[in-house]
Amino acid sequence: MPEKPTLDGLEQVWVARWEDEGVYRFDRSKPREQVYSIDTPPPTVSGSLHIGHVFSYTHTDIMARYQRMIGKSVFYPLGWDDNGLPTERRVQNVYGVRCDPSLPYDPDFVPPEKPGKREISISRRNFVELCHRLTASDEQAFEEVWRRVGLSVDWSLLYTTIGDESRAVSQRAFLRNLRRGEAYLAEAPTLWDVSFRTAVAQAELEDREWPGAFHRISFYGEKGSVWVETTRPELIPACVALVAHPDDERYQELFGTSVLTPLFGVEVPVLAHRLAEPDKGTGIAMICTFGDVTDVTWWRELQLPTRPVIGWDGRLLPEPPEGVEEEPYKELAGKTVHSARERIVELLRESGDLDGEPRPVSRPVKFYERGDKPLEIVTTRQWYIRNGGRDAELRKRLLERGREPAWHPPHMRVRYDNWVEGLAGDWLISRQRFYGVPIPVWYPLDESGQPLHDAPIVPSEDVLPIDPTSDTPPGYTEEQRGVPGGFMADPDVMDTWATSSLTPQIAGRWGTDDDLFQRVYPADLRSQAHEIIRTWLFSTVVRSHHEFGTRPWANVAISGWILDPDRKKMSKSKGNVVTPLDLLKQHGSDAVRYWAAGGRYGVDTAFDVGQLKIGRRLAIKILNASKFVLGLAESDGEVTEPLDLSMLAALSDVVRETGEAFAAYDHSRALEAVERFFWAFCDDYLELVKARAYESGPASASAHAALRQALDVLLRLFAPILPFVTEEVWSWWRAGSVHRAPWPAVERGSGDPAVLAVASEVLGRVRKAKSEAQLSMRAEVSRLTVSGPEAGLVRQAQDDICAAGHVEEFVLQYGEALEVTTLLD
Repeated sequence: MPEKPTLDGLEQVWVARWEDEGVYRFDRSKPREQVYSIDTPPPTVSGSLHIGHVFSYTHTDIMARYQRMIGKSVFYPLGWDDNGLPTERRVQNVYGVRCDPSLPYDPDFVPPEKPGKREISISRRNFVELCHRLTASDEQAFEEVWRRVGLSVDWSLLYTTIGDESRAVSQRAFLRNLRRGEAYLAEAPTLWDVSFRTAVAQAELEDREWPGAFHRISFYGEKGSVWVETTRPELIPACVALVAHPDDERYQELFGTSVLTPLFGVEVPVLAHRLAEPDKGTGIAMICTFGDVTDVTWWRELQLPTRPVIGWDGRLLPEPPEGVEEEPYKELAGKTVHSARERIVELLRESGDLDGEPRPVSRPVKFYERGDKPLEIVTTRQWYIRNGGRDAELRKRLLERGREPAWHPPHMRVRYDNWVEGLAGDWLISRQRFYGVPIPVWYPLDESGQPLHDAPIVPSEDVLPIDPTSDTPPGYTEEQRGVPGGFMADPDVMDTWATSSLTPQIAGRWGTDDDLFQRVYPADLRSQAHEIIRTWLFSTVVRSHHEFGTRPWANVAISGWILDPDRKKMSKSKGNVVTPLDLLKQHGSDAVRYWAAGGRYGVDTAFDVGQLKIGRRLAIKILNASKFVLGLAESDGEVTEPLDLSMLAALSDVVRETGEAFAAYDHSRALEAVERFFWAFCDDYLELVKARAYESGPASASAHAALRQALDVLLRLFAPILPFVTEEVWSWWRAGSVHRAPWPAVERGSGDPAVLAVASEVLGRVRKAKSEAQLSMRAEVSRLTVSGPEAGLVRQAQDDICAAGHVEEFVLQYGEALEVTTLLD
């Protein structure tokens, strides 16, 4: 025991020792019923961690530590999500480069020390190498933070979503989905991010308010002008029909007729559809291929032709669509959407087809959640996995699957149900990017060199992972790549969620270590934030359902958000994020964990530095109280005194309450219970028993034994939440790690908790009297008179009350209510 205990430096000492001694290593020799398996989020390493990450990951770690202490072998891996669009954008920004797959690999390429304003184009392989380099350094920084937080993960189980094992698992699952018909290739309208130049799935969308303007434009019908209001006049050349509600009286005569588009003079039909809104604009809208998702619905249900005008780069195509004359389309060709809109408005104004000036409006527009430009809809060939969006029976089964795990808190399951019930299509998993898990497919080329997409060539599972852009399919040679009669690679990679949805399989080494997988799958816990229920959680359910026909976990625990002092969600885009490393250094990891433990699952929690200070004060108090207890003579004697027995009986109630709270995934209630007792233990019991503890004899020995028993139990109760200070104190007098010690047993004994409670109340009133008289707590009390129905209980602690209160004469009487009269000198 050090002369002057301190919290400073505990993290470095114990993090290193825990790793050296393998305290948190998973024991895979245990049978499945003795294993507690955790599926934890692999954080995206394209950036930095913020305090919200520490908040939610601490919740998981608390449960891992508790399960370890109740005798479970805890399978607690961690991974890094290091593939996908965020990593690519970060590489572009850090190194000032852009991937051009047409360029050859340059083995001597060195990125500039200071990126210039113009990005350098490099080959795909060079680009991927930079992605690996940057993520490796990011991952080291992440690991430093997580180790300092005290996550009790088994670092030997670390995985990355771009690593060989992860890619093999992801490709194996995809090939099996393909073989069973759950994965399929289709050409269809696709939500498209023009900045990233990739498809975007429904789960990655968000609506943002976006400024625009309504333009009142004239179409030409048999009986004159038909006025349409639109925010996207640049899509007039893509118009394939006008549509109004079937009950709208204004357009009954127009249904079944045709009109001509302004400027282009293309004949389009006027049709009826229930999705048309009579009270929006003029009540009649133009259907373009494609302006928004409603256009897609109209196009599909009304079986309309397509006239695409927007390319993958967000510019209008150089050539007009079929049926549209080159004049005046050439005025728009090659322009951005914004520039094309400005030009066509000028043309409409000149032709007299624009009525008045555009009317400004703000409206919700769909964005990729990581993008900064509105999404467009383009027709592309993409890979999908069936998720119930187009299959009512599958949707029903996935809803039932979502009811199988226990949800903490239960109401969070509603978000899952709402998402599944609102699906508008299957899960789009292909991305037109470079750094990710490749789609493991090739296509044969016919005699004219055209790919046969309906006859994909697939590898055998034993050669996975593969990259079809550099590996050759079975039966072919590299010389046949890209030539008629040969083959071509699928150029796309999988959406990052298509790999992250397999984290239980990746961590459990499905397909390569069946013994391990059988011990850890399905997992016991999935802990995550609520905003990724629709992505990570649901997609994991989908993959587990397809492959194994089972739920992926027994429990789902959903953390809330972290709010700033103004009760706004912390996010990088808002600039109100707090990074954790400085807080961990300033206040100590146990203090940060204390604050995190105060937040219940499913409840948004405000970041509060005051709570960090309280947590640090608690940790310091544990050091000081422990030093006092262990500084007393060690005793092998029995606990015999009523006050000591009462304290231990009260502590046994806390053990039961804390254990029940942890078992119910309520770490906050567990903390409240043990912290409440600990402060009472320090403020009341230690003061009451201190004088007797300094003496000698049986009564003193009873105090020593009770104090050590209580300290032993309290350290174990606090250990899941405050791992560093509890391990430090445990090391002063116990062998091994407190985190490998068994959870305390509930042994109430013969004591009555009411004895300590009433003694504490009496001592509290004595202190209050001295405080009001502005006297020292050591001031003598000439006479202390206590009366009330608890007189018998007070009698059992009389000597300790008198010693703690410095009482000369003590009078005890029975009465109807507790009364304490303090006579001071």
